[in-house]
Amino acid sequence: MGIYEELKERGLIAQTTDEEAIRELVNSGKAVFYIGFDPTADSLHVGHFMALCLMKRLQMAGNRPIALVGGGTGMIGDPTGKTTLRKMMTTEMIDHNCECFKKQMSRFIEFGEGKAMMVNNADWLRDLNYIEFIRDIGSMFKVNNMLRAECYKQRLASEDGLTFLEFNYMLMQSYDFLKLYEEYGCNLEFGGDDQWSNMLGGRELIRRKLDKEDAHAMTITLLLNSEGKKMGKTEKGAVWLDPEKTTPYDFYQYWRNIDDADVINCIKMLTFLPLDEIHAMESWEGAELNKAKEILAYHLTELVHGEEEAKKAETAAKSIFGAGGSENMPEAVIRDEDYLDGKIDVVGLLVAAGLAKNRSEARRNVEQGGVIVNQEKVTDPKTAYTKDDLKGEFIIQRGKKNFRKIVVE
Repeated sequence: MGIYEELKERGLIAQTTDEEAIRELVNSGKAVFYIGFDPTADSLHVGHFMALCLMKRLQMAGNRPIALVGGGTGMIGDPTGKTTLRKMMTTEMIDHNCECFKKQMSRFIEFGEGKAMMVNNADWLRDLNYIEFIRDIGSMFKVNNMLRAECYKQRLASEDGLTFLEFNYMLMQSYDFLKLYEEYGCNLEFGGDDQWSNMLGGRELIRRKLDKEDAHAMTITLLLNSEGKKMGKTEKGAVWLDPEKTTPYDFYQYWRNIDDADVINCIKMLTFLPLDEIHAMESWEGAELNKAKEILAYHLTELVHGEEEAKKAETAAKSIFGAGGSENMPEAVIRDEDYLDGKIDVVGLLVAAGLAKNRSEARRNVEQGGVIVNQEKVTDPKTAYTKDDLKGEFIIQRGKKNFRKIVVE
């Protein structure tokens, strides 16, 4: 199996401009490809993680990555997925963030002579002569086509509308591909689904301006959880790769607590485990699925923070059950009379387990975020469980130190 076929099987490829040409390019190790990162913060986050893993996979297969940091485009801000104008940053803030990005990226891809490159589009965007740019580049873009792009549609329909500043973003990103093609022989661009219009713009610009047909674009999928939120978003904000912003333990717990429906896809997309090993997990259920989450959490924490921190996070996560595991944990027996229509809600479970005096107290604990079931926070008081759900190792926790292992009568 070539690297292209592996990417497809892992669910990483959504669409391409020319599949056969791209397949030949990456399988032969001849791709010089780029992915852009706008420095909107001083740390990369989980939303960037899939792109970094993709770059690592392709570099391992002999292809050459270009990590393009947006020291220029960051001064505008990508309007994609935003309902309002991004907060403007100073050039000093942008430059600082770019430096932080490089340090973090070095954990994933190898920079150096003949290896990965880090390029900053500030080198050609900040000193542009606007009139010359609009005459030379802007004349190749049809406004009618641009307005049909998904990256603009949402903003056009919003109350705040789309600023002309942001309208330039597609031209800037397209120009990036042209410059990278001319200066570094870059022949392939990767991006998320929402970047497709911008990526096509760059390919078309190369075709029209240089009369070249050998530049291509490919999108990678961005995993969505069951609530439709982008990967890496929590109630507290983004999950960062910087340990000062998101501790290795919290990073581990984020992956340990993902939805059941997403765990196998995450393992496929983000870990480097062999596909045959992953396929064997696809039939896992219940406690086995929790084991898959632990595998995912450990591997990704190791990738981002190193083996030592991954082991610490894993140990810390398991230590809440005590040195002897759940065997030494106080038990609570749930009897038939505790169920209503075959189910018991989390509020009733807390009361039956002796973790709350009454339903009012239990409901308050749940709504305030103080209840965890099988290491996953439960905030909806209506969450309910059947007798089958409670079988096996079912642990409910209130606060930091109060645990019960549920036993079904």
